[in-house]
Amino acid sequence: MQSLSDAIKEVMSADDFDPKYRELMAEVYNDADVKKFIQVNEKSLSKEALVRGEAKLYEFFTQKKNPDDSFAPGYVPALVMNGKWIDVTYQPSQKLSAQRNSMQRGKLVHSISMPKFVQAASFASFDMQDVQRAESISEALNFIEGYTSDSDQYQPGFYLYGNFGVGKTYLLGAIANELATHGVASTMVHFPSLAVELKNSINDKNVDTGKMVDAIKKSPILMIDDIGADAMSSWIRDDILGVILEYRMQAELPTFFSSNFSMKKLEEEHLAVNQKGDIEQLKAKRIMERIRFLAKEVTLTGENRRTRA
Repeated sequence: MQSLSDAIKEVMSADDFDPKYRELMAEVYNDADVKKFIQVNEKSLSKEALVRGEAKLYEFFTQKKNPDDSFAPGYVPALVMNGKWIDVTYQPSQKLSAQRNSMQRGKLVHSISMPKFVQAASFASFDMQDVQRAESISEALNFIEGYTSDSDQYQPGFYLYGNFGVGKTYLLGAIANELATHGVASTMVHFPSLAVELKNSINDKNVDTGKMVDAIKKSPILMIDDIGADAMSSWIRDDILGVILEYRMQAELPTFFSSNFSMKKLEEEHLAVNQKGDIEQLKAKRIMERIRFLAKEVTLTGENRRTRA
């Protein structure tokens, strides 16, 4: 039985071949990827298939060699067997795949008044300058592993507590972006901004406040950023935050928080005092019961990166 290498030599030495064409095809047959394809498919390739497939081999070679002139920008050629014949298929390049993945992740992470840097937040870029920060990353990764392997098993989120600028919001962004790579949707909300937006929308007929709150409370993963940063009205605390947290507690939906207050201080120094200065300890305690069910307190230490030169 004639070997494929002998068949190639026979085809290339045929008298009816133009010398320039023979020279071109010699370069094609010497290409490493073409050689590998022929070697892998040697048993199923016949001399006839080789002759009929030379146009495809040439197409693959030229498209691979000149990707900028490709008729399918962003795609790279690949040789395949289509039955017993040689064919070329086009697959997304690594760059195009990365762009698509980034876009898909962007669609899964819904941000409301969040800083732009959360879009690119990642664990790889998180500064782990001490053991405690490394432990926070470990906690976050354990949550992601547990949630993505069994989302039906309830797992509380985190209440990230720490000083200004230590990276609480960044860490929430890294968690959301990593979850998005597993197809998990999340909503990130800067709570003080949301409170202002909701207050301003009360008399705006074009804004459906109930629909907005409904979408937030039902998000598979919710991240409430900077809770406690501004004074909170009784309406925002009880009818907005309270409603959101009650729903998520009953539905057992993981919820994350970030704050400059510890849980204890959030209750005593923020939630218990409304904008009028009235003390409402019982209502504050009700909110905190929900927060403690939904999230475990995780302290994040570090220097203030907002003031670092």
